[in-house]
Amino acid sequence: MKPDNTKPASQTVGQNPTLLWGLTTAERTRRLARSIALREDASAPIVIDNGAAAFDPAWFRHVADQPGLVLTLRGVPALGHARTAAEAEALRSAISENRPLSADHGFTVLAYEDGPTIMNKQLRKRETPFLMALTPETLRQAERASYYGAYKGVTDILTKYLWPEWALVLTRIAAKFGITPNMVTAVGAILCVAATIAFAYGRYWEGMAMGLVFMVLDTVDGKLARCTITSSWWGNIFDHGIDLVHPPFWWWFWATGLVYWGLALDTTTFWWVQAAIQGGYIVQRLIEGLFMRQNDMMHIHVWRRFDSQFRLITARRNPNMVILFVAMLFSRPDLGIIAVAWWTVLSCAIHAIRLIQARIVVARGGTITSWLAEEQA
Repeated sequence: MKPDNTKPASQTVGQNPTLLWGLTTAERTRRLARSIALREDASAPIVIDNGAAAFDPAWFRHVADQPGLVLTLRGVPALGHARTAAEAEALRSAISENRPLSADHGFTVLAYEDGPTIMNKQLRKRETPFLMALTPETLRQAERASYYGAYKGVTDILTKYLWPEWALVLTRIAAKFGITPNMVTAVGAILCVAATIAFAYGRYWEGMAMGLVFMVLDTVDGKLARCTITSSWWGNIFDHGIDLVHPPFWWWFWATGLVYWGLALDTTTFWWVQAAIQGGYIVQRLIEGLFMRQNDMMHIHVWRRFDSQFRLITARRNPNMVILFVAMLFSRPDLGIIAVAWWTVLSCAIHAIRLIQARIVVARGGTITSWLAEEQA
Protein backbone atom coordinates (compact mmCIF):
# COMPACT_ATOMS: atom_id res chain seq x y z
CA MET A 1 0.00 0.00 0.00
CA LYS A 2 1.39 3.42 -0.97
CA PRO A 3 2.14 5.92 1.84
CA ASP A 4 -0.61 8.45 2.57
CA ASN A 5 0.79 11.93 3.19
CA THR A 6 -2.23 12.80 5.36
CA LYS A 7 -1.22 10.10 7.86
CA PRO A 8 1.57 10.07 10.44
CA ALA A 9 5.01 8.61 9.85
CA SER A 10 6.40 5.61 11.77
CA GLN A 11 9.65 4.89 13.58
CA THR A 12 11.10 2.21 15.86
CA VAL A 13 13.41 3.36 18.64
CA GLY A 14 15.93 0.88 19.99
CA GLN A 15 17.52 -2.36 18.76
CA ASN A 16 16.29 -5.82 19.75
CA PRO A 17 18.19 -8.99 18.74
CA THR A 18 15.16 -11.18 19.52
CA LEU A 19 13.19 -11.97 16.37
CA LEU A 20 9.41 -12.38 16.47
CA TRP A 21 8.26 -14.70 13.66
CA GLY A 22 11.68 -14.25 12.08
CA LEU A 23 11.34 -10.45 12.02
CA THR A 24 13.19 -7.71 13.87
CA THR A 25 10.90 -5.32 15.71
CA ALA A 26 11.89 -2.58 13.26
CA GLU A 27 10.98 -4.70 10.21
CA ARG A 28 7.73 -5.81 11.81
CA THR A 29 6.81 -2.19 12.45
CA ARG A 30 7.73 -1.22 8.88
CA ARG A 31 5.37 -3.89 7.57
CA LEU A 32 2.60 -2.76 9.92
CA ALA A 33 3.10 0.87 8.89
CA ARG A 34 3.04 -0.07 5.22
CA SER A 35 -0.15 -2.08 5.68
CA ILE A 36 -2.03 1.03 6.85
CA ALA A 37 -0.22 3.43 4.50
CA LEU A 38 1.75 5.44 7.08
CA ARG A 39 4.41 7.83 5.77
CA GLU A 40 7.98 6.60 5.49
CA ASP A 41 9.80 9.74 6.68
CA ALA A 42 10.65 10.49 10.34
CA SER A 43 8.93 13.85 10.82
CA ALA A 44 5.99 14.59 13.09
CA PRO A 45 3.23 13.64 13.35
CA ILE A 46 4.76 10.24 13.91
CA VAL A 47 3.94 6.92 15.56
CA ILE A 48 6.95 5.77 17.60
CA ASP A 49 7.30 2.27 19.00
CA ASN A 50 9.69 0.78 21.51
CA GLY A 51 11.94 -1.84 19.92
CA ALA A 52 12.10 -3.72 23.23
CA ALA A 53 8.36 -4.51 23.14
CA ALA A 54 6.14 -6.87 21.18
CA PHE A 55 2.55 -5.78 20.59
CA ASP A 56 -0.58 -6.83 18.76
CA PRO A 57 -1.10 -5.03 15.41
CA ALA A 58 -4.43 -3.80 16.79
CA TRP A 59 -2.53 -1.56 19.23
CA PHE A 60 -0.47 -0.09 16.41
CA ARG A 61 -3.59 0.73 14.38
CA HIS A 62 -5.32 2.15 17.44
CA VAL A 63 -2.45 4.45 18.40
CA ALA A 64 -1.98 5.53 14.77
CA ASP A 65 -5.62 6.70 14.80
CA GLN A 66 -5.26 8.62 18.09
CA PRO A 67 -2.89 11.66 17.95
CA GLY A 68 -1.36 12.33 21.34
CA LEU A 69 -1.99 8.83 22.71
CA VAL A 70 0.78 6.86 24.42
CA LEU A 71 0.55 3.21 25.50
CA THR A 72 2.96 2.33 28.30
CA LEU A 73 4.32 -0.93 29.67
CA ARG A 74 5.47 -0.70 33.29
CA GLY A 75 5.51 3.06 32.90
CA VAL A 76 7.80 3.15 29.84
CA PRO A 77 6.31 4.16 26.47
CA ALA A 78 5.70 1.16 24.20
CA LEU A 79 3.77 2.99 21.48
CA GLY A 80 3.04 6.67 21.07
CA HIS A 81 1.58 9.08 18.54
CA ALA A 82 3.54 12.33 18.67
CA ARG A 83 1.84 15.38 17.18
CA THR A 84 4.88 17.64 17.16
CA ALA A 85 8.65 17.35 16.88
CA ALA A 86 8.94 18.17 20.60
CA GLU A 87 6.57 15.35 21.53
CA ALA A 88 8.46 12.99 19.24
CA GLU A 89 11.74 13.87 20.94
CA ALA A 90 10.17 13.36 24.37
CA LEU A 91 9.01 9.89 23.33
CA ARG A 92 12.38 8.94 21.83
CA SER A 93 14.21 10.05 24.98
CA ALA A 94 11.92 8.16 27.34
CA ILE A 95 12.23 4.98 25.27
CA SER A 96 15.99 5.26 24.84
CA GLU A 97 16.48 5.83 28.58
CA ASN A 98 13.88 3.21 29.56
CA ARG A 99 11.97 5.63 31.78
CA PRO A 100 8.49 7.14 32.07
CA LEU A 101 7.63 10.38 30.30
CA SER A 102 8.24 13.59 32.19
CA ALA A 103 5.31 15.09 34.11
CA ASP A 104 4.66 17.87 31.56
CA HIS A 105 4.48 15.60 28.50
CA GLY A 106 0.95 16.58 27.40
CA PHE A 107 0.05 13.08 26.14
CA THR A 108 -2.98 10.97 26.90
CA VAL A 109 -1.49 7.90 28.58
CA LEU A 110 -2.88 4.36 28.63
CA ALA A 111 -1.13 2.06 31.10
CA TYR A 112 -1.29 -1.52 29.84
CA GLU A 113 -1.37 -2.81 33.41
CA ASP A 114 -4.77 -1.13 33.85
CA GLY A 115 -6.27 -3.42 31.20
CA PRO A 116 -7.43 -0.83 28.65
CA THR A 117 -9.73 -2.20 25.94
CA ILE A 118 -10.11 -1.26 22.28
CA MET A 119 -12.69 -2.25 19.70
CA ASN A 120 -12.16 -5.14 17.30
CA LYS A 121 -14.11 -3.62 14.41
CA GLN A 122 -14.51 -6.90 12.54
CA LEU A 123 -16.11 -8.80 15.42
CA ARG A 124 -17.57 -5.74 17.19
CA LYS A 125 -15.73 -6.88 20.31
CA ARG A 126 -13.88 -4.91 22.95
CA GLU A 127 -10.64 -6.57 23.98
CA THR A 128 -7.19 -5.97 25.43
CA PRO A 129 -4.66 -7.07 22.79
CA PHE A 130 -1.30 -8.35 23.96
CA LEU A 131 1.71 -6.17 24.82
CA MET A 132 4.89 -7.48 26.46
CA ALA A 133 8.63 -7.10 26.66
CA LEU A 134 10.28 -9.12 23.87
CA THR A 135 13.24 -11.14 25.14
CA PRO A 136 14.56 -14.66 24.46
CA GLU A 137 12.69 -15.76 27.60
CA THR A 138 9.35 -14.31 26.47
CA LEU A 139 9.64 -15.18 22.77
CA ARG A 140 7.44 -18.31 22.90
CA GLN A 141 4.85 -16.44 24.93
CA ALA A 142 4.90 -13.55 22.46
CA GLU A 143 4.52 -15.91 19.49
CA ARG A 144 1.57 -17.62 21.15
CA ALA A 145 -0.07 -14.29 21.99
CA SER A 146 0.49 -13.02 18.45
CA TYR A 147 -0.86 -16.24 16.93
CA TYR A 148 -4.00 -16.38 19.04
CA GLY A 149 -4.52 -12.66 18.54
CA ALA A 150 -4.86 -13.45 14.82
CA TYR A 151 -7.42 -16.19 15.53
CA LYS A 152 -11.10 -15.64 14.86
CA GLY A 153 -13.08 -15.59 18.07
CA VAL A 154 -16.17 -16.97 16.30
CA THR A 155 -15.59 -19.94 14.02
CA ASP A 156 -16.41 -23.63 13.61
CA ILE A 157 -15.83 -26.27 16.26
CA LEU A 158 -12.79 -27.87 14.59
CA THR A 159 -10.98 -24.63 13.91
CA LYS A 160 -11.70 -23.37 17.42
CA TYR A 161 -10.93 -26.48 19.46
CA LEU A 162 -9.22 -29.24 17.49
CA TRP A 163 -6.28 -27.84 15.57
CA PRO A 164 -5.17 -24.43 16.89
CA GLU A 165 -2.11 -26.06 18.49
CA TRP A 166 -1.29 -28.08 15.36
CA ALA A 167 -1.54 -24.94 13.26
CA LEU A 168 0.63 -22.99 15.73
CA VAL A 169 3.45 -25.53 15.35
CA LEU A 170 3.18 -25.44 11.55
CA THR A 171 3.06 -21.63 11.54
CA ARG A 172 6.28 -21.51 13.59
CA ILE A 173 7.98 -23.95 11.20
CA ALA A 174 6.85 -21.99 8.14
CA ALA A 175 8.09 -18.68 9.60
CA LYS A 176 11.42 -20.25 10.57
CA PHE A 177 12.11 -21.56 7.06
CA GLY A 178 10.78 -18.51 5.20
CA ILE A 179 7.76 -20.31 3.75
CA THR A 180 5.24 -17.75 2.54
CA PRO A 181 1.47 -17.88 3.11
CA ASN A 182 0.87 -18.31 -0.62
CA MET A 183 3.15 -21.36 -0.65
CA VAL A 184 1.06 -22.88 2.16
CA THR A 185 -2.14 -22.05 0.26
CA ALA A 186 -0.75 -23.68 -2.88
CA VAL A 187 0.06 -26.92 -1.05
CA GLY A 188 -3.39 -26.85 0.50
CA ALA A 189 -4.98 -26.33 -2.92
CA ILE A 190 -3.21 -29.42 -4.29
CA LEU A 191 -4.45 -31.50 -1.35
CA CYS A 192 -7.96 -30.07 -1.80
CA VAL A 193 -8.06 -31.21 -5.43
CA ALA A 194 -6.58 -34.59 -4.51
CA ALA A 195 -9.28 -35.06 -1.85
CA THR A 196 -11.96 -34.23 -4.42
CA ILE A 197 -10.60 -36.90 -6.76
CA ALA A 198 -10.45 -39.43 -3.92
CA PHE A 199 -14.10 -38.76 -3.06
CA ALA A 200 -15.08 -39.22 -6.71
CA TYR A 201 -13.64 -42.76 -6.61
CA GLY A 202 -15.16 -43.63 -3.25
CA ARG A 203 -11.80 -43.50 -1.46
CA TYR A 204 -13.34 -41.61 1.42
CA TRP A 205 -10.77 -42.30 4.14
CA GLU A 206 -7.90 -41.16 1.91
CA GLY A 207 -9.89 -38.12 0.87
CA MET A 208 -10.70 -37.19 4.45
CA ALA A 209 -7.05 -37.57 5.46
CA MET A 210 -5.94 -35.22 2.68
CA GLY A 211 -8.87 -32.95 3.45
CA LEU A 212 -7.84 -32.80 7.11
CA VAL A 213 -4.33 -31.62 6.23
CA PHE A 214 -5.81 -29.11 3.78
CA MET A 215 -8.18 -27.76 6.45
CA VAL A 216 -5.32 -27.33 8.92
CA LEU A 217 -3.22 -25.58 6.27
CA ASP A 218 -6.23 -23.38 5.55
CA THR A 219 -5.75 -22.08 9.09
CA VAL A 220 -1.97 -21.89 8.85
CA ASP A 221 -1.80 -19.67 5.75
CA GLY A 222 -4.02 -16.98 7.28
CA LYS A 223 -2.26 -17.02 10.64
CA LEU A 224 1.16 -16.96 8.97
CA ALA A 225 0.13 -13.95 6.89
CA ARG A 226 -1.13 -12.06 9.94
CA CYS A 227 1.77 -13.00 12.21
CA THR A 228 4.42 -12.07 9.64
CA ILE A 229 2.43 -9.07 8.34
CA THR A 230 2.46 -10.42 4.79
CA SER A 231 -1.25 -10.31 3.92
CA SER A 232 -1.80 -9.35 0.29
CA TRP A 233 -4.65 -8.76 -2.12
CA TRP A 234 -3.70 -11.80 -4.20
CA GLY A 235 -3.23 -13.97 -1.10
CA ASN A 236 -6.72 -13.12 0.14
CA ILE A 237 -8.23 -13.84 -3.29
CA PHE A 238 -6.29 -17.12 -3.60
CA ASP A 239 -7.19 -18.36 -0.11
CA HIS A 240 -10.81 -17.22 0.06
CA GLY A 241 -11.44 -18.24 -3.54
CA ILE A 242 -10.46 -21.83 -2.79
CA ASP A 243 -12.52 -21.79 0.43
CA LEU A 244 -15.57 -20.52 -1.45
CA VAL A 245 -15.39 -22.79 -4.50
CA HIS A 246 -14.35 -26.25 -3.32
CA PRO A 247 -17.10 -27.40 -0.86
CA PRO A 248 -19.81 -27.96 -3.52
CA PHE A 249 -17.39 -30.17 -5.45
CA TRP A 250 -16.63 -32.24 -2.35
CA TRP A 251 -20.31 -32.90 -1.67
CA TRP A 252 -21.07 -33.68 -5.33
CA PHE A 253 -18.26 -36.17 -5.78
CA TRP A 254 -18.86 -37.73 -2.37
CA ALA A 255 -22.35 -38.59 -3.62
CA THR A 256 -21.17 -39.89 -7.02
CA GLY A 257 -18.43 -41.95 -5.35
CA LEU A 258 -21.05 -44.01 -3.53
CA VAL A 259 -21.30 -46.23 -6.61
CA TYR A 260 -17.94 -47.78 -5.66
CA TRP A 261 -19.46 -48.89 -2.34
CA GLY A 262 -22.61 -50.29 -3.90
CA LEU A 263 -24.53 -47.57 -2.08
CA ALA A 264 -25.37 -45.25 -4.98
CA LEU A 265 -28.37 -43.01 -4.35
CA ASP A 266 -31.31 -43.42 -6.67
CA THR A 267 -31.72 -40.57 -9.16
CA THR A 268 -34.48 -38.78 -7.27
CA THR A 269 -32.66 -38.94 -3.92
CA PHE A 270 -29.38 -37.86 -5.52
CA TRP A 271 -30.90 -34.70 -6.97
CA TRP A 272 -32.83 -33.85 -3.82
CA VAL A 273 -29.64 -34.23 -1.78
CA GLN A 274 -27.65 -32.06 -4.19
CA ALA A 275 -30.39 -29.44 -4.38
CA ALA A 276 -30.45 -29.23 -0.58
CA ILE A 277 -26.67 -29.06 -0.16
CA GLN A 278 -25.73 -26.92 -3.16
CA GLY A 279 -28.75 -24.64 -2.94
CA GLY A 280 -28.44 -24.39 0.83
CA TYR A 281 -24.77 -23.49 0.53
CA ILE A 282 -25.62 -20.57 -1.76
CA VAL A 283 -28.64 -19.43 0.26
CA GLN A 284 -26.70 -19.50 3.51
CA ARG A 285 -23.95 -17.34 2.02
CA LEU A 286 -26.54 -14.92 0.64
CA ILE A 287 -28.24 -14.64 4.05
CA GLU A 288 -24.91 -13.89 5.73
CA GLY A 289 -24.07 -11.26 3.11
CA LEU A 290 -27.49 -9.65 3.36
CA PHE A 291 -27.26 -9.48 7.14
CA MET A 292 -23.89 -7.74 6.88
CA ARG A 293 -25.17 -5.30 4.27
CA GLN A 294 -28.17 -4.37 6.39
CA ASN A 295 -26.28 -4.10 9.69
CA ASP A 296 -23.17 -2.02 9.11
CA MET A 297 -21.11 -5.04 7.92
CA MET A 298 -21.56 -6.91 11.19
CA HIS A 299 -21.46 -10.70 10.84
CA ILE A 300 -24.62 -12.57 11.67
CA HIS A 301 -22.56 -14.90 13.86
CA VAL A 302 -21.73 -12.20 16.41
CA TRP A 303 -25.19 -10.75 16.93
CA ARG A 304 -26.20 -12.78 19.96
CA ARG A 305 -24.48 -15.50 21.99
CA PHE A 306 -26.73 -18.09 20.30
CA ASP A 307 -25.43 -17.04 16.87
CA SER A 308 -21.80 -17.47 17.95
CA GLN A 309 -22.56 -20.87 19.48
CA PHE A 310 -24.46 -21.98 16.38
CA ARG A 311 -21.50 -20.94 14.19
CA LEU A 312 -19.58 -23.78 15.83
CA ILE A 313 -21.79 -26.37 14.18
CA THR A 314 -23.63 -24.66 11.30
CA ALA A 315 -23.53 -26.42 7.93
CA ARG A 316 -20.15 -25.28 6.71
CA ARG A 317 -17.36 -27.50 5.41
CA ASN A 318 -15.76 -28.49 8.71
CA PRO A 319 -18.93 -29.45 10.65
CA ASN A 320 -20.16 -31.28 7.54
CA MET A 321 -16.94 -33.28 7.49
CA VAL A 322 -17.57 -34.30 11.10
CA ILE A 323 -20.96 -35.69 10.02
CA LEU A 324 -19.35 -37.61 7.16
CA PHE A 325 -16.59 -38.91 9.43
CA VAL A 326 -19.14 -40.31 11.88
CA ALA A 327 -21.03 -41.94 9.01
CA MET A 328 -17.81 -43.55 7.79
CA LEU A 329 -17.26 -45.12 11.22
CA PHE A 330 -20.37 -47.17 10.42
CA SER A 331 -19.36 -47.65 6.75
CA ARG A 332 -22.41 -45.68 5.60
CA PRO A 333 -21.14 -42.78 3.48
CA ASP A 334 -24.58 -42.66 1.85
CA LEU A 335 -26.32 -41.84 5.13
CA GLY A 336 -23.59 -39.29 5.81
CA ILE A 337 -24.27 -37.22 2.69
CA ILE A 338 -28.03 -37.44 3.30
CA ALA A 339 -27.46 -36.18 6.86
CA VAL A 340 -25.39 -33.29 5.49
CA ALA A 341 -28.31 -32.37 3.23
CA TRP A 342 -30.78 -32.32 6.11
CA TRP A 343 -28.38 -30.36 8.32
CA THR A 344 -27.86 -27.81 5.54
CA VAL A 345 -31.61 -27.27 5.20
CA LEU A 346 -32.01 -26.85 8.97
CA SER A 347 -29.04 -24.45 9.17
CA CYS A 348 -30.48 -22.35 6.34
CA ALA A 349 -33.84 -22.17 8.09
CA ILE A 350 -32.23 -20.99 11.33
CA HIS A 351 -30.20 -18.32 9.53
CA ALA A 352 -33.28 -17.14 7.64
CA ILE A 353 -35.21 -16.83 10.90
CA ARG A 354 -32.36 -14.82 12.46
CA LEU A 355 -32.31 -12.51 9.42
CA ILE A 356 -36.04 -11.90 9.74
CA GLN A 357 -35.75 -11.31 13.49
CA ALA A 358 -33.03 -8.72 12.88
CA ARG A 359 -35.24 -6.93 10.36
CA ILE A 360 -38.06 -6.83 12.92
CA VAL A 361 -35.73 -5.35 15.58
CA VAL A 362 -34.64 -2.58 13.21
CA ALA A 363 -38.22 -1.93 12.03
CA ARG A 364 -39.23 -1.37 15.65
CA GLY A 365 -36.47 1.20 16.12
CA GLY A 366 -33.93 -1.13 17.72
CA THR A 367 -30.22 -1.40 16.96
CA ILE A 368 -28.36 -4.55 16.00
CA THR A 369 -25.18 -4.76 18.08
CA SER A 370 -22.76 -7.58 18.87
CA TRP A 371 -23.15 -9.39 22.18
CA LEU A 372 -19.35 -9.50 22.31
CA ALA A 373 -19.20 -5.70 22.53
CA GLU A 374 -22.07 -5.53 25.01
CA GLU A 375 -20.40 -8.08 27.28
CA GLN A 376 -17.31 -5.87 27.62
CA ALA A 377 -19.21 -2.59 27.94
